[in-house]
Amino acid sequence: LNPMITCIVIDDDANTTKVFSDILELIGLHVVGKGYDGHDAVSLYEKHRPDVVFIDVVMPHADGFYALEKIREIDPNAKVIAVTADFTVDVERRLKEMSITAIIRKPFDQNEIKQVLTQKYKIST
Repeated sequence: LNPMITCIVIDDDANTTKVFSDILELIGLHVVGKGYDGHDAVSLYEKHRPDVVFIDVVMPHADGFYALEKIREIDPNAKVIAVTADFTVDVERRLKEMSITAIIRKPFDQNEIKQVLTQKYKIST
């Protein structure tokens, strides 16, 4: 991919963060930061200004909604993709109200991630 697309990955489960990051690197994205709650997401976003943020929705301390709100304050056009196992109508509605860029459902697979990136960013992998 050229130029290299940068991203950060936020999930309270360290193993999920690692596996998801590995998949993104395989696809051709450059993971510039990993975090484990909404506070990490905001500070990593401020520090790196990545092209894409991949964030879990349900996390202790500060959740994905908190992070999405704060990141939108920094950059209203930020590309934020929710990666979640929470399929409730309420969560989906709130994400859409907050202008989430896309939603990837857990358990995720490489093909689904590629498909979302291709549709949203016209990224060829």
